[in-house]
Amino acid sequence: MNALKCIRAPLAAVSSRVAVTRGISSSAIMAKNIREDLKQASNRESTWSENQIEKSFAFRGPRFENTDIEAQPQPPAAIDLIAEEPIRLVESRRARCDGGGGSLGHPAVWINLDRPGAHACGYCGIRFEQKPHHH
Repeated sequence: MNALKCIRAPLAAVSSRVAVTRGISSSAIMAKNIREDLKQASNRESTWSENQIEKSFAFRGPRFENTDIEAQPQPPAAIDLIAEEPIRLVESRRARCDGGGGSLGHPAVWINLDRPGAHACGYCGIRFEQKPHHH
């Protein structure tokens, strides 16, 4: 029993010091690391999904303490890029989408085109529409 008490005491002291050190440093970092001028993407001012975290909140904490945000990649949001993709017209009532095929694509899905209008793929967002039939 005495041997266990000797082992536990130093571990408790070390863990309490680490917790205090982490608490002080992270709060100090968070206080000076808050940036309100960050855009969500180069072509979007704010978030476009309910589950998305704003960039000004995401770039906080010790991980980003010495990070130069301007030197990081700033890719455009894909939500606007996929909207520029033209609607693909299909002869049949079903469209097959595999995201371009190969290792860069996604699993093949069939999209039902019975209802009028464009229908987007759930994986990549490419839109399909049935060609109008002239009888």
